[in-house]
Amino acid sequence: MAGNIKNTAVSVHDRLRNMARESSRPFNELLQHFAIERFIYRLSKSPHADRFILKGALMLSVWSVPVSRPTMDIDLLGKLDNSLEEIKAVMRDACKMDVEEDGMSFNEQTVSASRITEDAEYEGVRVRIQGNLGKARVSLQIDIGFGDVIVPGPGKVVYPALLEFPSPELNGYTMETTIAEKYQAMVKLGVLNSRMKDFYDIWMLSHMFDFNGEVLTEAIERTFMNRKTDLTNNPAIFDPSFGKVDTKQVQWQGFIKKARLSTVPGDFGDVVAGIKMFLEPPVTSLADGRTFHSTWKASGPWVPAG
Repeated sequence: MAGNIKNTAVSVHDRLRNMARESSRPFNELLQHFAIERFIYRLSKSPHADRFILKGALMLSVWSVPVSRPTMDIDLLGKLDNSLEEIKAVMRDACKMDVEEDGMSFNEQTVSASRITEDAEYEGVRVRIQGNLGKARVSLQIDIGFGDVIVPGPGKVVYPALLEFPSPELNGYTMETTIAEKYQAMVKLGVLNSRMKDFYDIWMLSHMFDFNGEVLTEAIERTFMNRKTDLTNNPAIFDPSFGKVDTKQVQWQGFIKKARLSTVPGDFGDVVAGIKMFLEPPVTSLADGRTFHSTWKASGPWVPAG
């Protein structure tokens, strides 16, 4: 058994090396990606699978959205008590799952959990776990949030596998709530917002996918209510001057250069204008108390629902 584990780890290590060489991506980035995938697989096979919902940057991979930066962490919504001891016990169970040999091992003795204090308004739990692919060590960080509302409800998703191992299948976030949460952060932060990734994500999702106006407005309304944020139909990001602010242009240029993105506008004002075209009509309908009977086809605009 030990020999099989060692042989598989060596084989996977070599294949990741080759993949890194062929794709011009750093080996450590692919190793981290593989470790994240295989831990999610273990969690998906554990008795606790239905107590977690995949969210964040990993969902962009599920939706085949070009990622703006390597995903180094796992983001989950927890449907369990946020007791540190209970969460550690659940994660230890995932580490010990007996699954198809993939070369990875996760040491349940290294599981630690602490409160996330960066944003006290949405208290969560941060879990850290040490894993190994043979002699290569990998550190996992898992951020678990609690209390968020998902519209129209989570559904089963398949997270893509790097190699030929079975893909993780577990509950995942919806695009509508993903957009609603990012928009809520934009409204809350206003002109202080430097999270260029959120602008990129909303712009890309609105250009790649169709949306039902009623579902999107419900997601926005419930997210703002749940996060106790006033829903205004005139937020700073809808002001034409917002996209022209020099500091925002610099932040956007730095973001797309670092992420090597060629499919998005180079001018931040164009990105903001695209987001306004996508979000202002449903937000205005909400503010006016009207039902938004419209459909968004990828890249827009909104058209009356047939």
